[in-house]
Amino acid sequence: MEKMLSWALFLLLGNFCLADMPQKPENISCIFYHKMNFTCTWSPEKEVYPTVYIVNRTFVTGTKRDSCISENRTSCSFLYPYVPYPNNYSIEVEAKNVFGAQKSDVTYWDLEKIVKIEPSTILTVEPIPGVKHMLQVEWSKPGGLPYTGSYICHLRYRRVNSTNWKPVSQELQNERPYNLTGLLPLQQYAVSMRCRVATSEIWSGWSEERTGTTEGLAPNSSLDLWRVLGPAQPDGGRTVQLLWKEARVEPSVRKPLGYNIWYFPENETTVKETKTTAYQQFKIHLGSGAYLVSVVYYTSDGVSPEATLRIPAVHEKALQCIEAMQVHQSQDHLVIEWQTSAEEVDRWVIEWYPDLEMENLERSWEFVSKTRNWTGRADSFVPFQCYNISVYPVVGVVGVEVGVPQSIQAYFKEGIPLEGPLAKAQNISARTATIQWEEIPKTQRRGFINNYTVFYKSEHGREFARTLNSSTLQCELESLERNTQYTVQVMANTLVGSKNGTSFNFRTLSITTIEIVYLASITGGGLFLLGILVMVCGLTKPKLKRLVCPEIPNPAQSNVVLWHGDNFKSKLHLGEVQFHGKMKAIDERIPKPYFSSSGDLIDKLVVDFENFLDKTEVHRVELLKMKENILGGEEKYVNSPRNFYSPSGKVFQGLPSSALISLQGTQEQSSERPDKEAKGRPFQRPSAGGILEPEQQPWEEAGLNPYLKNSVTTREFLTSEKFSDPIKKTEMQP
Repeated sequence: MEKMLSWALFLLLGNFCLADMPQKPENISCIFYHKMNFTCTWSPEKEVYPTVYIVNRTFVTGTKRDSCISENRTSCSFLYPYVPYPNNYSIEVEAKNVFGAQKSDVTYWDLEKIVKIEPSTILTVEPIPGVKHMLQVEWSKPGGLPYTGSYICHLRYRRVNSTNWKPVSQELQNERPYNLTGLLPLQQYAVSMRCRVATSEIWSGWSEERTGTTEGLAPNSSLDLWRVLGPAQPDGGRTVQLLWKEARVEPSVRKPLGYNIWYFPENETTVKETKTTAYQQFKIHLGSGAYLVSVVYYTSDGVSPEATLRIPAVHEKALQCIEAMQVHQSQDHLVIEWQTSAEEVDRWVIEWYPDLEMENLERSWEFVSKTRNWTGRADSFVPFQCYNISVYPVVGVVGVEVGVPQSIQAYFKEGIPLEGPLAKAQNISARTATIQWEEIPKTQRRGFINNYTVFYKSEHGREFARTLNSSTLQCELESLERNTQYTVQVMANTLVGSKNGTSFNFRTLSITTIEIVYLASITGGGLFLLGILVMVCGLTKPKLKRLVCPEIPNPAQSNVVLWHGDNFKSKLHLGEVQFHGKMKAIDERIPKPYFSSSGDLIDKLVVDFENFLDKTEVHRVELLKMKENILGGEEKYVNSPRNFYSPSGKVFQGLPSSALISLQGTQEQSSERPDKEAKGRPFQRPSAGGILEPEQQPWEEAGLNPYLKNSVTTREFLTSEKFSDPIKKTEMQP
C-alpha cells in the first residue's frame, strides 16, 4: 500500500514538472547576409518562464562545432568573419529553464541557397524625348552581393493615383536600363525593384519607389478665344482685351508654357503683329477697321491649333438675331433661355460678370452649341451678387464672328437688403410734404427691389402706409394735419423679405406760404382802395380842397405894380431895382412868415381854419410906417398899397402908407425858388442901421385878416408866447 502511494505521488510531481519545461523549438529558418551574419529564427516566440536558447552549429565536414546563446529571444546570429562563404551547416536549437531542457530537430543549410542581398537602387524614371507612352528605368547594382554570384531582379510599376501594382515578367540583370512601355500619355508612374542571387531562393525587399511622368500628346484642340471691345477713340482707334482658356481638360496634354498672339487687318494679311505672353489675357490696340486675331498655346510636346476671332470695324453692323431672353432661379442652379429668329445660328457664347462699378472686372464665358438654354453651376456664381448675363450669337468656326448680344440681370440667390433706404422730408407745408430717399447701393441690395413702402404716423396716433414701385424714389404725402409732427420710415421689399430704413420726424406748418401771400395781397389791396376813397372824398370838400390846393394870387396884378407904374412892374418882374444909380437884385418875393416848425402851421390851419374864416373880419388895417436910413441916415418911405379880401368877398383898398419896406442896397439877390429860402430864415424889422428888429414890428399890436396870407407872394407868421389861439397870431404881408 505504501509503495502504491509513493508511485502515485512521483507520477503527479513528474507530470507537473514536465508541464513547466520549455517547448521544443520548431520551424527553424536561417538566412545568410554576405559579409554580415548568419541568422537563424524559430518558434514559439515566447515562453512562460525565463528560457535560454543554445544554437549549435556544426560544419558539414565535421571539423568544427560552435554555438550561439540567446536569452528570451527566438533568434540568434553568427557574425562575420566567422561565416565563410560558401559553406554548409547543421543547426540544432536547445531550450532550457529551471524545470528542464528541450532540443529541436537537426536542420541542414546551404549558404548559396539562403544568401540574401540588398535591393537595387532605382536611379531615374524618365521618358525618352519624342517617344510616347514609355518610361525608361535605370538602377544600380544591389548591395551585399557575393563576388562569385550573379543576380536577377524583378520590376513592378503602378499609376501614382492607383494601388494596383503591375509586375514586369522579364528578369533584369547587369544594370541595363529597362523601358516600361504601354503607358498612358502624360501620366505619373511609381516604380519599385527587388533582386536575388541567381543561386539563392531568397529575394531582397522591394526598393524605395521612384516616380516618373510619361510624355504628353501634342495639343490637338484650339483655345476658347473671347474678346471685350473698348470704346472707339476720337482717332478711330480702340482697345481690345483678348481672353482665352483651354476648351477641354485633357489629361494627355501638358500645361501650356506660353501663348503666341497674331493680329492683322482683315485685308492686309502680310502685315502681322506678333505678341507672346504667359497669361490668359492680353490687350491690343487696333484701328477702326476690321481685324483678325489668332492665338495658340505651346507645350514641350507641341503647339495647339489656332483659335481665330474676327474683330468688326467700328461702324460695322453686327448680326442681331436674339429676340427674347429670360432667366429662372433655383436653389442650386441658374437657367438662361433665349429665342432666336436665325435657325442657321447654332453656336453661342454665354458671358457673365458681377454688376459692380469697377474697372477690369473678371469676366467668365462659355461656348455652347445646339441648344437654346444654358444652366449655370453653383460654383460659377456668388450668392446675393447681381450679375450681368449676355448671350452672343457666334457665326463660323474658323475666323469666328460675334453678333449683337441680348443681356439680362439676375441673382443666383437673393436675400434681404443689408440696409434700408435713407430718407428725408422736403417741401413741407401745412397740408403736404415730399418724402425722398436714396437708392440702396448695389453691394447692399442682395436682391432686386420690387417696391418701396412708406409708413408715416402722426403724433395723434394715426398711421398710414403707401406702396410705390421700385423706380420711384419719392412720395407725396397729402391731407396732412396742420402743425403736427409726423414719424416716417421707408421700407425696401425684395422677393425674399424686407428691410426698414431709419425713421425720422418732421412737423407740418401752421399756415402755408400761399395763404400768407393771399392774406397780404387782400390786406394791401384793401388799404390801397381805402386810401383812394379817402382822397376822393377829401378833394370833394371845398375847404379841404383850398387847404390842399390853395389859390396863389398873381403878384403882377397887385396894386403895388399899378401904383409904381410899368417901369417898376417890369423891374419887379425881372427881380432888379435901381437904387442911387446902381442896379440891385432883389427877390421877387418877400420872405415868408417864420414859424418855429412847419408842423405848427399845418396843425393850426387844419384845426382852426374854418372857425378862423367865420369869426375873423378885418374892417380896418392900421397904417404902419417904417423908417429906414439909406446912404447916410437919409430917410426914405415907400408906400405899398394892398388889397385886402374879407371872407364875404369884398375888396378893401389899403392906404398908400399901409406898409413901409426898407430897400437896402446890400440886400441879397433872391434865388430861383425864394419860397424855400424864406422858410429857412426869419423876417426882421429894420433897426437903427436900417434893419427891422422883431420886437419893433408895429403890426404885432394890430390883428390882420389871416386870409390875406393867400393874396401875396410871401408871408410870415410870428407867434407870441402869451397867445395860444392861432387866431391871435399876426400876419404881415409886404
